[in-house]
Order: sequence, then C-alpha cells, then structure tokens
Amino acid sequence: MVPEKSKGALPDILETGKNELEIVDFRLYEDREEGVYEWIFGVNVAKVREVLRMPEITKIPNMPPEVEGMAEIRGKLIPVISLARWMGIHEPPERKKFLLHLEFLRENVGVIVHDAKRIRRITWKDIKKAPETLNQKMGGRITGVVDTEDGLLIILDFEGILHDIGLLKVFHEAEAYEQAEKTKVSKTILIAEDSPVARRIVKDILETAGHKVILAEDGLEAWNLLNDYLKKAKQEGKAITDYIQLVITDIEMPNMDGLTLTKKIKETVGLMGLPVVVNTTLSDDSNRQRAFRVNADGFIVKFDAEELLEMVNSLAVKGEGS
Repeated sequence: MVPEKSKGALPDILETGKNELEIVDFRLYEDREEGVYEWIFGVNVAKVREVLRMPEITKIPNMPPEVEGMAEIRGKLIPVISLARWMGIHEPPERKKFLLHLEFLRENVGVIVHDAKRIRRITWKDIKKAPETLNQKMGGRITGVVDTEDGLLIILDFEGILHDIGLLKVFHEAEAYEQAEKTKVSKTILIAEDSPVARRIVKDILETAGHKVILAEDGLEAWNLLNDYLKKAKQEGKAITDYIQLVITDIEMPNMDGLTLTKKIKETVGLMGLPVVVNTTLSDDSNRQRAFRVNADGFIVKFDAEELLEMVNSLAVKGEGS
C-alpha cells in the first residue's frame, strides 16, 4: 500500500518546470458476468494526503447518492465518495477497501478504492487523450490516459467529479461581480486549462466581469497560441501585450504542464514580460513555491472569483484592448 506522506511534501526528484509528475496508481474492481475487471486509475501525488484502511463512516441524510457519508480523519469530518457508485459499477462482494484522503480545491475529500498499488513517475508527455468511447463512459471526466505494463491507466478529472456530485464550490461570486462593475476594465486573457468544468468556471467569471477570453486545453496548445501571437506582434511591430494581457494556467495538464509553460514564457524574448498566474487545485505551500521558482507572477487556488478578478486587475498589463 502507498505510504502516508506528510502534508505539503513533494518528491525531491521532481524538478520544477521539467514537465514531470508523480501519480498514485490505485485500483477499483468491477464485478462482471465474465469475471472481475480491474480498473487502473491515477491521481497526482500532490493531492494525496494519505491512504487509509476504511474508517467508520457516518451516514448523513439528504446527501448526493455518490456520497457514502462522513468520516472523521485527523480531527476533521470529511465527505467520503464512492467512486464505484459514481461510475455506476458493481463492486465484488467482500472486497477489501481503502480510503484515499485527498486535499485539493481548499477541501478534504475521501475516495473509496480497492487498492493503492504504487507511486509512478511520469512526464505529462506520457499522458495521452482518452479514447472517446472511454471518456463518454466516464462522463467526460478523464484528464488523460497512460500506457503501463499493467494496462491503460486513467487519470480522472476530480474537479469534474466533484461538480457532478454537487460538492464543487465557487467562492465570492457576488462580491467579485460587484467589484468588477466599479472597475470597468477589459483585458484579453489566455486560459490554459484541461478540465472542461474548470475551463467553463474561469471563463464565466472573467467574461461576466467584462474580460475577453482565449481558451487552450493544455499547456502545449497555449504555448503554440502564444508563439502565433508573438510572430504576429513582430510582423506588426507591436508587443505581445497588445494582444494578450495575462495568462492564467493550471498546473496539471497533459502534453505540457503549467509550470513548464510558465518557465518557457519567462525565458522567451518577447514573452517574458507577459504576466502569468498559476490557478490550481493544489493548495499546499510546496506548489506555491514551485510556481514562484519558475517566476510566476501570481498563485491562486481554484475557485475564488473575487481573488481571481483582483489578480487580473493587479497584474494584467495595459494593452491595446484596455
């Protein structure tokens, strides 16, 4: 079983901006007519507080059906999600269970799994787009897949899963829009975000506040877009900030992660003056430090609308569209 890790600890071998990550490989077993099927899943080790034997769970009325109940972990009551129930699969009877204790989006959540095998070190380039039929089966909640010696490992979009269950929170929306009415500024902002749910939430917050948004589904797409704009800027004798005033990037993305994207922007002549905000589910201090080591201009944890708009107003440089 994967050992407990201390809060905020990240493996020393992961160098910031090297497009690498470590994931906890965990399993879920499905009882089928032809036998037991083993699902192979992965989650970023930075989200995993610990792996526990199943604690006592207290049933709570009026909770979503996917929520098994609440469990007391280290003095905190946290919701416990049945991943099998969310997937709509039948678990084998008497199968031993464990609890993945996750911390992200300012929340602590327990996820019931059948086994936690190991920690895998991979690069974001190893992560490929999921086959469409598989992604549809998972409700579009797959970040990507990785070929392993055991079979296809699926990295789940836990932001999307929390959204489906009704546990995803967006903070201070009313205050944010009230402040936006007073400032009356408009910026063009590039968002690099692989989660469809997160992309829509950030886009809606920014557009409701009057900003223009350019979307990229991962760091590589954002990098290619920036280079297209940089080429255009050189041809027209302008600066990149005449077209884009701010980049907001997630950390966890296939092909190129947000820290690598930030590092490349800050090392490229013509782009290095473009402000970059890292917007992530990973709320521990180590990820904040990693973001600033690649010279990010800001770091925020999803999803606080007021903090996001304050960051935009303080960092977005004045460009042609202002």
